[in-house]
Amino acid sequence: METAERRGIALTLYSRRWCHLCDDMLAGLQILQAREPFELAVIDVDSEPAVAQRYGERVPVLLHGERELCHFHLDLPAVTDYLRKIR
Repeated sequence: METAERRGIALTLYSRRWCHLCDDMLAGLQILQAREPFELAVIDVDSEPAVAQRYGERVPVLLHGERELCHFHLDLPAVTDYLRKIR
């Protein structure tokens, strides 16, 4: 089976430092990474004005490329299913 690194599966989590929902989603994603390997970039939306304007208060947001996988809460079944389908 190919690893996430070989396939280049990289997800992006847009979050904020002071956001408890963001902390919860990140913790869930870290647990998921142990079962379904993928790279995860965490970006503070407030560090980039264009990103902050795009997402506003609608964080956390999890993306694969431009495809939004979920927001506010980790949809574990949907993200797991998606990762398995793209492998």
